[in-house]
Amino acid sequence: MTESLWRISSFCQAGNSCMGISRDGDTVRLRESEQPNEVITTTPEKLKSFILGVKNGDFDHLLD
Repeated sequence: MTESLWRISSFCQAGNSCMGISRDGDTVRLRESEQPNEVITTTPEKLKSFILGVKNGDFDHLLD
């Protein structure tokens, strides 16, 4: 795997306990800052559906 440009949320505190995300063509990669070698992949379409669900509050119950 080539080195990707990873981005994290501006809400992360000094890069700790954050999710990183990168994109290479039709592949979106996600990883946790504590375990950067464990990467999951998805598609931009699936990520868009997930983000819309987050914005809609569909996963708010997971924060309790």
